[in-house]
Amino acid sequence: MKPIIATSEKENLTDIQIDRIIEMAWEDRTPFDAIKFQFGLTEAEVKALMKKELKFSSYKLWRERVENCKTKHVAKRVEGIDRFKCNLQRSISNNKISKR
Repeated sequence: MKPIIATSEKENLTDIQIDRIIEMAWEDRTPFDAIKFQFGLTEAEVKALMKKELKFSSYKLWRERVENCKTKHVAKRVEGIDRFKCNLQRSISNNKISKR
């Protein structure tokens, strides 16, 4: 495993957690607040993690997508969307939110 340090939580992230963060970051409907809630990483830390873990061309595509996506930032969302948990999220393993 190649752990990295999450500056806000001061904990080592495992490869499984890093994969889940990358997956959540690529999902259009998952805001950065959900990643912060689950893993304690700020938007800037997620961007740094994505830059480190992805190929540069993939990172550029992701950043372009995030900048144009209104659902990634809670402040830009329409008022009808007031949650960040999908109905299917219970079936995702290693997900702290679904274990409540």
